[in-house]
Amino acid sequence: MKKEFKIYHLLLLSIPLSISLIAISYFLFFEMKEIFSTLVFFSVLISILPLLVWMYVDYSRKKQIEENFPVFLRDFIEAVRGGLTVPEAIKSVSKNDYKALTPYVKKLAAQLDWGIPLNKALENFVKGTKSKLVGRIISSVIESHRFGGKLTDTFEALSSAALEVERLRLERKMYLQSQMLTGYIVFFVFLGVIVGLEKFLIPSLTQATSNLPMEPEVFVNEFKTLFRNLVYLQAIFAGLIVGKMSEGVVAAGIKHSIIMIAIGTLVLMLAG
Repeated sequence: MKKEFKIYHLLLLSIPLSISLIAISYFLFFEMKEIFSTLVFFSVLISILPLLVWMYVDYSRKKQIEENFPVFLRDFIEAVRGGLTVPEAIKSVSKNDYKALTPYVKKLAAQLDWGIPLNKALENFVKGTKSKLVGRIISSVIESHRFGGKLTDTFEALSSAALEVERLRLERKMYLQSQMLTGYIVFFVFLGVIVGLEKFLIPSLTQATSNLPMEPEVFVNEFKTLFRNLVYLQAIFAGLIVGKMSEGVVAAGIKHSIIMIAIGTLVLMLAG
């Protein structure tokens, strides 16, 4: 609930700010189409930026948790094999650094110290991490503990399974690197076509005909604005698609979208 509460208030701030910027742009720059459309585009981006940032931060957090969870399981198994009880082993490994997973391991150790039953503490651990991978593994541990299974053997088997899942994820990512490269190549080709149209085709049209619906300079600026907006839209959606292909999650594409927007803006400025 805490995260939903925070993003809710961020949106309450960003959306009115976006609407205000659009209104100001309308009254001050409506006649200057290029400036007006740019301000409108970035105003809309501001309205959804907190949600995009929150999605990416949450994705990065879960990714770190799932990457470090097999390491936590391995350390826990070694501690139990060294003669520690389950609560003692968890308390011992809670001193290690597991990045985004560390606070949840420390909380798990603290709950066991307070006398909370292992099953309940593990359920709270899953709720805190909000990771499907952690949830599946811990649910198996809880079931094994409930029916009298040996926790060390269960953790060891599940640790191997978690490592295998992570290995397959890395293999998939490496395999899809070529697809990510293809996504960038498509964007650069699109960018090159747009620059070619803006630099050569549109000026040729203004020189070849005198039956333009507006002044040649205005005509050229209208197309510049259109092309720039097309580049931004292509950058946003191409970046999201690249993230989905390379890491399986749309939120992972936010960083690619930002990179493409920056490259597109720079190229258009240099070409202009």
